[in-house]
Amino acid sequence: MSAKLLKSTLGGLLGTSAVVASQSVLAEWGLNMTKGVTPISREIWDLHMLVLWISVAIGVVVFGAMIYSIVNHTKAKGAKAAQFHESTTVEVLWTIVPILILVGVAVPATKTLLALEDTRDADVNIQVTGYQWKWKYEYLDEDISFFSNLASTSREAINGDPTGVENYLLEVDNPLVVPINKKIRFLIAANDVLHAWWVPAFGVKQDAVPGYINDAWAVIEEPGVYRGQCAELCGKDHGFMPIVVEAKTEADYVAWVADQKAAVAAEAEAAGKVWNMADLMARGETVYNTNCAACHQANGEGLAGVFPGIKGSPLATGPLPAHLDIIVKGKAGTAMQAFGAQLSNTDIAAVVTYQRNAWGNDTGDMVQPTDIQGAR
Repeated sequence: MSAKLLKSTLGGLLGTSAVVASQSVLAEWGLNMTKGVTPISREIWDLHMLVLWISVAIGVVVFGAMIYSIVNHTKAKGAKAAQFHESTTVEVLWTIVPILILVGVAVPATKTLLALEDTRDADVNIQVTGYQWKWKYEYLDEDISFFSNLASTSREAINGDPTGVENYLLEVDNPLVVPINKKIRFLIAANDVLHAWWVPAFGVKQDAVPGYINDAWAVIEEPGVYRGQCAELCGKDHGFMPIVVEAKTEADYVAWVADQKAAVAAEAEAAGKVWNMADLMARGETVYNTNCAACHQANGEGLAGVFPGIKGSPLATGPLPAHLDIIVKGKAGTAMQAFGAQLSNTDIAAVVTYQRNAWGNDTGDMVQPTDIQGAR
């Protein structure tokens, strides 16, 4: 390649780079990190950009020197290689300069890492537990807990064409609700396999490990809805356990807490009443579609060789105690989880009633919430 052609090519590349750089200044580039809505996320972003530009500067110097040498020190121009064995000046420079660069990066990086790990003096403490395939949130200061499941994305959209589905695979039935301008500590664990709780806008990604508790924190400064996902391959429906966090003003958060406590009281009252078949079937279908359909399918036929069907199965049409036992306690060595800790007495009664009377099972059995306590 001639020197003229090389210069022309390099000029074109530099021109293109300048255009891209100028556009990225005017608008967020999708390949870059999100700046986030918390102080720690912005600190992480600033550190990322510092290291990026240092790397760019090093690249410009190194490749600039290489290109200059290639273009101006060719044999065609009569250049002759210098003959020397060492240069004290060069050796001092390439020792001192990298040390200065490393120190320049290490100081802010250490500061950010220390801030990232400082979960002390939290205003709100929330335990986050990963399940296959959902999240459980427990407000340790308020005695509130609930599960958060994928919602608003139909199996037809998942298995077919998702075009036009807003927030595809990023909606849940029960979002995590938190107050703004408060330090929130997340204690993150898992019930079964490895998961990872990740909300990019918070600068938070923490592994959820069975038997261990990792923690993270965030101070959210702007009300809004923030979305994330499980970031650890955790099984068949790994892609179907999104995270949705709704940040509210302090007044709205206090009102939400009051509503949740009222709902807990209402659920306790519902567990003591006698339900009719129609209401049990309606609630049971909702519980089944949320918790069971991912494995056993909406039609109850399961997946051959993987997940057993419930339609016409000996379990769902046989003795009721065995059916209750496997739902409450699960089955060791299989993917069948113990739902006793996940569902209320009312939900278990409803889903068992539904399974024993849907898809032609027609046992006529009707389970009441009061019947579940004995199975536990």
